[in-house]
Amino acid sequence: MKFLAKLRIDAFMLGILASVAVAALLPARGVAADALDWMTKVAIGVLFLLYGARLEPREALAGLRHWRLHTTVLAMTYLIFPLIGLASHVLVPSVLTGDLYTGVLFLCLVPSTVQSSIAFTSIARGNVAGAVVSASLSNLIGVFATPLLVMLLMDTTGNATVSPTAILAIVVQLLLPFLAGQLLRPRMTWLLRHATVTRAVDRGSVYLVVYAAFGAGMVEHIWSGISPRALLATVAVCAGILAVVLTITTFGSRLLGFSRPDRIVSVFCGSKKSLATGLPMASVLFAGHPVGLIVLPLMVFHQIQLLTCTVLAQRYARSAQSDLVTAQPSAQPA
Repeated sequence: MKFLAKLRIDAFMLGILASVAVAALLPARGVAADALDWMTKVAIGVLFLLYGARLEPREALAGLRHWRLHTTVLAMTYLIFPLIGLASHVLVPSVLTGDLYTGVLFLCLVPSTVQSSIAFTSIARGNVAGAVVSASLSNLIGVFATPLLVMLLMDTTGNATVSPTAILAIVVQLLLPFLAGQLLRPRMTWLLRHATVTRAVDRGSVYLVVYAAFGAGMVEHIWSGISPRALLATVAVCAGILAVVLTITTFGSRLLGFSRPDRIVSVFCGSKKSLATGLPMASVLFAGHPVGLIVLPLMVFHQIQLLTCTVLAQRYARSAQSDLVTAQPSAQPA
């Protein structure tokens, strides 16, 4: 680690890149893919258990009451993002093909991520309680909002039906472990004293998501069904969209007078799009359509947002540490 620090190489970013490299060379298939899916679910459950145990009940209640923050995140996810997606139509056909534009618009309609948004907020030392509520609320609303937006803004012959098990999955995987952590908090104080435990779960869960997402794309041959020019155009458009929303969330949260921890929530929850939620929805909403090309922009955006937010989270963490050191008295009283 000291060697990497001397070279100015961030260990977390190196882990992200390593996860991508391993997924490209050895993607999980068959039984291994099923096992990876369960490992990811368990990691997310443990992550939320620790979040629940780490937060005081008063902080969790404050997170529920922070309606201005949650409204801001929801507005970014289901208003600003769709408007950006619609505006991207000017890029057809000079930059994007019709199918790829459909994919760009679709990525702008899916909910925010849950696990990675909260993990990055935690790493950046933001308002974790607020992130838990904002990200979970985005996904719960997205179960209904995304199909509705698809029907209103996109041409599709698929039946826009959503299984109620999606809501149950969110409750079981996220909210129940969080509530269990709140209840078990007095008995887990000994574990929470070790910062390396929560850090390992935070970062390890991100590594699993990156490996699973990129590996799934390799198995489905999504990357081979598109020309290099079209792929580069898709990458450029996705990067541009992310730059726009990061700018809006960064400066918009300041204009709204949010505190630093809340600004971090606005940045990480308001700029993300969920691959885990988007892929199953696409398979239902676009039955009979070229789903591989439609979800490609979402795949690309997902990878770009993880890499970019890794850098941002580390920068926020270093800034918080620097502010803490500066706030400490520089000299002992005589």
